[in-house]
Amino acid sequence: MSANDPLLLSEDVNVRKRFTEMIDDTLKAVFDSFSDDSAFSGIDPYELRESICSLGFLPEHGMGFDKVLEETKEKILPHLLRTWSTKYMPHLHSPVLTETICSELVISCFNDSMDSWDQGPAATEVEESMIHGLAELYGFPVETSDGCFTSGGSQSNISAIVAARDRYCMERFGWDVKMNGLPPEYSKLRVYTSEISHFSMDKASHILGMGYAAVRKIPVDSKCRIDLKEFERMLKEDTDNGLYPFCAVATFGTTDFGSIDDARGMRELCDRYGMHLHADAAYGSGLIMSDKYRDRVADISLCDSLTVDFHKMFLLPISCSAIIVKHAELLECFELHADYLNREEDEEDGYINLVGKSMQTTRRFDALKVFMAFKTRGRDGFGRIIDTAVENASYFYGRISKDDDFIAPVEPEMSSVVFAYDKGDDVNKRIRRQLLKEGIVIGQTVKDGKVMLKFTLLNPNLKPSQIDDIIVRIKEIGSQDH
Repeated sequence: MSANDPLLLSEDVNVRKRFTEMIDDTLKAVFDSFSDDSAFSGIDPYELRESICSLGFLPEHGMGFDKVLEETKEKILPHLLRTWSTKYMPHLHSPVLTETICSELVISCFNDSMDSWDQGPAATEVEESMIHGLAELYGFPVETSDGCFTSGGSQSNISAIVAARDRYCMERFGWDVKMNGLPPEYSKLRVYTSEISHFSMDKASHILGMGYAAVRKIPVDSKCRIDLKEFERMLKEDTDNGLYPFCAVATFGTTDFGSIDDARGMRELCDRYGMHLHADAAYGSGLIMSDKYRDRVADISLCDSLTVDFHKMFLLPISCSAIIVKHAELLECFELHADYLNREEDEEDGYINLVGKSMQTTRRFDALKVFMAFKTRGRDGFGRIIDTAVENASYFYGRISKDDDFIAPVEPEMSSVVFAYDKGDDVNKRIRRQLLKEGIVIGQTVKDGKVMLKFTLLNPNLKPSQIDDIIVRIKEIGSQDH
């Protein structure tokens, strides 16, 4: 190991100088690792695996930062996905705003933790401020709502279903799940969600001890939204059979189609059956920033809880999500005091310990990314980003829906378009693989038993002319004899 490599940050002038050099060298290595606008090197997976394995694991003696950076620059950086490329569009996996890369540096330097106030004083206060700002932004009552940042949409969704389950069991059965475990009726509890909703609802049901069978998948209509008549029929059927519907999930932006469920209609049914209504807006939450399209998610305010993901349409680095609840007491299911961490007497004196609202103990200061991005861009800046994404998807759909070479089954409400080249499953699989080799990364899914391709158009730098170029290339590959 080089004697010049600092062990930790400190007030020492030499440490500061060397650390600054390390950051500068790292940035240079990033920029030197690519020379074109492709999203991926196209390397074969076996070749990449062999190359990475050759780097080894733990040397007996340290190599020093410079040598390690050189290895990383040569073997790893060129084959990372370049999410900022306009040729990267397979998933809800966004490029990131430059100011939030800077915020990640701040987060890592200070390494504050979000479990107790004395592990992150300013960090705790920033998260609290951002949570209450988000509640107001989405139309939740500021005086009663609360929330916390999470690792992602899955954790936010699971947290909401845990909270809904615990409250229902107390109100319906007089049973305290936190103290006594699952009630005798646990096998009859049911969650309702779209048949194309995110799989975290199934994960939640497994983790909660109810199993996948407790998740009732509601059919969707031609626009890939929950069929309310089927939802109503299922609720009646289940209650007639002695089951206990306790929670429904309205998806604001399904993973593949970006479809938005009718939360107003779902709210009416949930009220009738005494159910919690959760909004999985991991994808669609960004629409709130758009003057043109925010009405599409206006009904979020009708829900009891909300998942927001910032590492999707908001273009923040992974990971960054939040759960917001309309009534703060919902999160009490996660509260537990420990003498070594979140003492009750401290909280009585105004020290906020966020561990009492979270499934996690140690958490990163992800709220800083939201703070810096919101302050840097403002609502209007984010509005332009969101509008561009939605309108690029609309442009692409308009092109292929009028082209006999393509199938485009669902008009997009957001920034995802599912489509296929009309020559069968094998041709569509070949198109995606060939594009990947060329550094163009697109998605693949299934609809009605057929292999489909997918564009998830989150990049605000993408131009219609670039979309046209990819359409041309897809046609070239699809029409080749193979």
